[in-house]
Amino acid sequence: MIQPHDSVIVRTFGHIVIPIAQLFGVYVLVFGQYGPGGGFVGGVVIAGSMIMAILIFGIESEDSVLARKILHGDGVGLLIFGGVGGLCLIGGGEFLNYSHLSIPGLDETSRHQVGILLTQVGVAVDVAVTGVSIAISLSFEEDEISQDEVTD
Repeated sequence: MIQPHDSVIVRTFGHIVIPIAQLFGVYVLVFGQYGPGGGFVGGVVIAGSMIMAILIFGIESEDSVLARKILHGDGVGLLIFGGVGGLCLIGGGEFLNYSHLSIPGLDETSRHQVGILLTQVGVAVDVAVTGVSIAISLSFEEDEISQDEVTD
């Protein structure tokens, strides 16, 4: 299991860099439709910052709360992605045809922007959850798993 790091320098570095990395991940996510980036890259950066928090502060730390809570959001990104496609179908178009996205009060350009952003958010959430889940799963050693769990 991952143990918290005991160096003051590393912990201080983590308190400074992790929020900046998360902010950069959100920036890449939101402005990915205008340049390089988007949901996958933003999700990877956000997941990397949460994994860094787990490695520096430990899984049970107060600084790793977001990484623990995000594990409960498995499938939320798929629901967001599918929900946007379903709203397009309800509006009379094809799946993820943002011209038919049924959000009242938006013109066609705004519907495209909102639709793209929401699908990218769905992708980012699933990528972040998967990345953190893989890192936590790989942190357990073979002998930490009880024999009862293996036989089930």
